[in-house]
Amino acid sequence: MVPVLLVLLLALILFGVGFAVKALWWIALAVLVIWLLGFLFRTTSGGTRSRWYRW
Repeated sequence: MVPVLLVLLLALILFGVGFAVKALWWIALAVLVIWLLGFLFRTTSGGTRSRWYRW
């Protein structure tokens, strides 16, 4: 009975990790799109290109 419970627990952990990794990939893709849009649509001021971020 214990090995069956361990395999079930392992399957649940792997399913949770897989879901979290997939969610993190979607979040990373959204951040990349936002960064690219900010990079493309940054404004010009005084003839020099200003940055929308501080670093």
